[in-house]
Amino acid sequence: MKKLLALILALVLSVGTCLALTSCNNDNDGKKYKIGICQLVEHVALDAATEGFKQAIIDELGEDAVEFDFQNAQNDINTCSTIINQFVSNNVDLIMANATPALQSAASATDTIPILGTSVTEYGVALEIENFSGTVGGNVSGTSDLAPLDKQAQMILDWCPDAKKVGLLYCSKELNSEYQVAVVKAELEKKNVEAILYPFTDSNELAQICTTAADNCDAIYVPTDNTVAENTGIINNICEPKKIPVIAGEEGICSGCGIATLSISYYDLGYTTGKMAVKILKDGADISTMPIAYADKQTPKYNKDLCEALGITPLEGYVVIE
Repeated sequence: MKKLLALILALVLSVGTCLALTSCNNDNDGKKYKIGICQLVEHVALDAATEGFKQAIIDELGEDAVEFDFQNAQNDINTCSTIINQFVSNNVDLIMANATPALQSAASATDTIPILGTSVTEYGVALEIENFSGTVGGNVSGTSDLAPLDKQAQMILDWCPDAKKVGLLYCSKELNSEYQVAVVKAELEKKNVEAILYPFTDSNELAQICTTAADNCDAIYVPTDNTVAENTGIINNICEPKKIPVIAGEEGICSGCGIATLSISYYDLGYTTGKMAVKILKDGADISTMPIAYADKQTPKYNKDLCEALGITPLEGYVVIE
């Protein structure tokens, strides 16, 4: 009988210790955060950013401490607004806006719920902030996918040294795309290369505009553009038969239609955004003072299959897109 009582006492003490440890390790005191994620469209880069964001929060807070409400806007700005308004009605603790239109919708919908953007190139342009200093202020911050545009312009010349005309293909509805091609155009013209803008309004116009660009230019540049990313097959089916090389603003686009890119990791970018979310939700960080974060590094990469198809020898220092 004494042995049985001793055993029961030992078990009680063991369970109590475990509960105490669990309590000590649970910094959220049982709170479950609600996070709304509005992703503009499904493609490799944005998907990776969302996964990185979610994983960072799970790593920091635990899977049971957060409820994600993920919504895909199917590349429709009006749908972004509908999704964001629902998040606001549900009083989520934080909104993650993946891509520029999602960020713009969120910023218009609430000035109280913390908003973190990701996969956004230039916040000053996206939010129409003059003399942008790097910190949005208010209830908005996030991460930028901007790779140095002067280096991207030089990359075009490195890969296509004989190019006299470079077509800049982009969706005119995406403000950050307009910003990127304007900078790249200026950089190319400094080097006496003619840079021609080829804007299209949606995927229905893409084939026609891309064909015109391929017929009139020696090479094409496409920025980090969500409509392009969703339709790389259209661009490749036009440019590859015409032997027109495409330089891309990010890896996902490059794997579909480009020969080379200066790539960032969108997963890492999303992960950084997730760590910012934890600081806001758990540590009480003031989002209004949080500057926009940028990717730590860019990696020069090339599309092996497309280079072989076009007879282009990869440049030194570039790694293969897996």
